[in-house]
Amino acid sequence: MTIFLTRHAHAGKRSEWTAEDRFRPLSKRGNAQANALTHVVGDLVVGRIVSSPYVRCMQTMEPLARKFELTVQSSEALAEGAETDEAYRILLELDEFDGVACSHGDLIPHLLRRLVADGMDTDGPLIDQKGSTWIIELRNGRPFLGRYVPPSA
Repeated sequence: MTIFLTRHAHAGKRSEWTAEDRFRPLSKRGNAQANALTHVVGDLVVGRIVSSPYVRCMQTMEPLARKFELTVQSSEALAEGAETDEAYRILLELDEFDGVACSHGDLIPHLLRRLVADGMDTDGPLIDQKGSTWIIELRNGRPFLGRYVPPSA
């Protein structure tokens, strides 16, 4: 089974956004990155999408949701500042759906280190740029291979 762990696409500079950060939307570049995620998934049929409730994460998942006729499920466990344990549990549960999770740059590195500690081999360093995706292969519910796909734009 396969799961995808995506960092939200580009959303402009936090310092230039005057409203509450939860509501910061994707930039034009971020929208292009979000649309490109449908190519990262390719021909695999995604069965579930879970995202941080932050607008930029939900918007990052919208093109995938349209492609697979799914509703993006929001989860505070994937929000900025969330604890790793609950986010990790949700991530691994996606294996039965070939699912996608979208989160933030403060949580994803912790999740990647945990995946490696649980047996995942990688094709390079544990990086996560905005709009990037980790394709994670699982065997018997355990991560065994992770491949990094950089953002498209």
